[in-house]
Amino acid sequence: QVQLVESGGGLVQAGGSLRLSCAASGRTFSITAMGWFRQAPGKEREFVAAIRWSVGNTYYADSVKGRFTISRDKAKNTVYLQMNSLMPEDTAVYYCGRTTRAIVELALIFRIQMYDSWGQGTQVTVSS
Repeated sequence: QVQLVESGGGLVQAGGSLRLSCAASGRTFSITAMGWFRQAPGKEREFVAAIRWSVGNTYYADSVKGRFTISRDKAKNTVYLQMNSLMPEDTAVYYCGRTTRAIVELALIFRIQMYDSWGQGTQVTVSS
């Protein structure tokens, strides 16, 4: 069993910054990638960013490129999402996901179905 615990959400004004954290515990030795997704009210959960655990390659949704940065601390089994220049449309519940599946095709890392464990989510609200 792996548990993922997110933290760092909150209320911020447009243009501000937040840093989300996601700590993994349990069977962490087989992680191949971790990702951040978000879900706004009335919308489907969407990909935000992901990082390949061993090599550290990062991937971003077009909507957050240049503003968000994903990183990981392997020793702490923790992934971070630094969010800068936040906009009201970034308002959502942010979820951390983990996968132990082999990334046989890069496109898989952007898909919700690739991830087999999820955190409880953390609310990010950006006011205009």
